[in-house]
Amino acid sequence: MSSMYEGIVQDLIDEFARLPGVGPKGASRIAFHILNADDETVARLAHVLIEVKDKARFCRSCFNVAQDDLCRICADSRRDQSILCVVEEPKDVMAVERSREFRGRYHVLGGAISPIDGIGPDDLRISELVARLADTGIAEIILATDPNLEGEATATYLTRLISPLGMKITRLASGLPVGGDLEYADEVTLGRAFVGRRQVSP
Repeated sequence: MSSMYEGIVQDLIDEFARLPGVGPKGASRIAFHILNADDETVARLAHVLIEVKDKARFCRSCFNVAQDDLCRICADSRRDQSILCVVEEPKDVMAVERSREFRGRYHVLGGAISPIDGIGPDDLRISELVARLADTGIAEIILATDPNLEGEATATYLTRLISPLGMKITRLASGLPVGGDLEYADEVTLGRAFVGRRQVSP
């Protein structure tokens, strides 16, 4: 597809089009919004983009997005330390938090096992998960990976790996759409899935 606009404007559209979930039309709309915005708005956006790369980091405990060494959830002493919810990405932590059914801690894997994409167990934060399980008094692990092929493969792998440690392992109950993403589940569906979670075995 040939470029529709000249020079820097097309460069801006191309950069926005690289973002996940943004197609050519959406990229054009965002670019022209910025072109029409006042200098202060554009400067604020540019400043936030630079600041987020400079200041945002991953929690040293659970690997959620954080601004300090620990994310706000790991730093909260009121959270139940005996239950650990394993998710694929930081956005899934926010999805679970919106359900208001879970008061434990999290572990963010950084993705899911996907041989077709060349992602294996060693590419995820699985060794860090095993280290956490050895060091803390965790009684239950909830496998809250996405209900798709990659998420199921990851949950199956983790179940086999963790089962010998003797702790309770549960998977979110049905109610979540198969082939969907946890991020897009509504609060009621996700809440029911937590309440009806089931124990799994290898």
